[in-house]
Amino acid sequence: MRDYPCFTTNIKRTSARSRYWTVSAWPELRSYENRNENRNLQRQCSVSLTTIASFKMYPYSCDTFVALPPSTERQRIIFGKNSDRPCDEVQEVVYFPARNYGAGERVECTYIEIEQVAHTYAVVLSKPAWLWGAEMGANEHQVCIGNEAVWGRESADDDEALLGMDLVRIGLERADTAEKAVDVITELLEKYGQGGSCMEDECSFTYHNSFLISDRKEAWLLETSGKHWAAERVEGGYRNISNQYGITTKIDKEHPKMRDYARSQGWWDGETQFNFATVYSFTTTARIEASGSRYCEGKKLLEKSNGHITAETMMDILRDKDSGINMEGMFMTTGSMVSVIPTDPALPGVHYFTATPDPERSVFKPFVFVKNINELKETSSPSYGPDDPVKKKPRFQSKPDRKHELFVKHELVAAIAESYKDRGKKITESMRQLEKEKMTQMEEILSHGIEEPDFLANLFSSSVREEMAVYGKS
Repeated sequence: MRDYPCFTTNIKRTSARSRYWTVSAWPELRSYENRNENRNLQRQCSVSLTTIASFKMYPYSCDTFVALPPSTERQRIIFGKNSDRPCDEVQEVVYFPARNYGAGERVECTYIEIEQVAHTYAVVLSKPAWLWGAEMGANEHQVCIGNEAVWGRESADDDEALLGMDLVRIGLERADTAEKAVDVITELLEKYGQGGSCMEDECSFTYHNSFLISDRKEAWLLETSGKHWAAERVEGGYRNISNQYGITTKIDKEHPKMRDYARSQGWWDGETQFNFATVYSFTTTARIEASGSRYCEGKKLLEKSNGHITAETMMDILRDKDSGINMEGMFMTTGSMVSVIPTDPALPGVHYFTATPDPERSVFKPFVFVKNINELKETSSPSYGPDDPVKKKPRFQSKPDRKHELFVKHELVAAIAESYKDRGKKITESMRQLEKEKMTQMEEILSHGIEEPDFLANLFSSSVREEMAVYGKS
């Protein structure tokens, strides 16, 4: 069994606000619940992820949001997600161009191979560096997808199949609308199933998945339990998801045997109105709404700006620590994304990524789909090919260094900012100023379109270099 220490630089950055701990049956940690003063706890303990997974875990990881007109300004769709993962995990931001494939070609996902399609779309992804799939991302048709871990009555499968994160990437590569992404994901779910460890560790940490998917005109919420699923179309307003089933009686698409299966398990009597969340969850919808969870806090933050939701609004929500949306602890926010998609197809979408932990101490940097985009080297982690411990069986026997260039520099600056408050404040101010300048530039193309696409080919990478220059001055 291997331990995963949260090293000092991470811990100073994350703190140990105990209400965000994910272990529900660990006496030593639960004794610190709601005691914010114990900021040295994580620094002193080396915690095995296997130990964590052996206890019942609170579903406290990830929050995904979408806002559509009339809740937004300027006829735009705003998509956002915080990816909450183990505190020592590196998240990279990578770009893959569109590509054609020959008949019979296959694609190797995290654990299994599946058949490849004739053409895949260009995608930009924010992903844990050790796996093939992605936590969130967008494609050239302005489809955006983020996934969430969900647990319910049905046990999640330990057997290796497609991860929910694999399905995020596949949906983006193969679908030019949100609804088509629902179809792509559910067809593969039916054929291959979902399963396998979702951590870079020997422990068996598995879950079902929900997905929030948007395009230029609408959004879809897709929730799964094994191979069974339900989907709801969202045509206006706002929606957020946070590790719990949220589809109730409005079901616009579903697995053909989803209701029969629930009835066969004794979860539904076949007579009362079918409510997916109530039938497939451990908890009722009423308990979810009343729980004071991140879901409810996120919903309140969206409602607060209803009618005026912008990219800045979404970034503020993702940075909110009081709500727990910007997560701290053994599971923390390791990457964040905000996308701005005009409903006018003549205008480009802009996708902002941090590629670093803690959005409060990160810069949202813009990416725009144009031709001739180069590799995003500064946010791409080292590749170990067939020698990667993830690829070898038994898996996860060692853990290589996956830190990319931006991550390394950000980690150091975060430690400085925590240790020296005055310097930290100045660094944060400089980061916010850079972010503001980039957003002002992007507002021009969001409103008027792209006049010089070649200028945007290195937009994200050049923004990363500017961020690192800010760190260098600190």
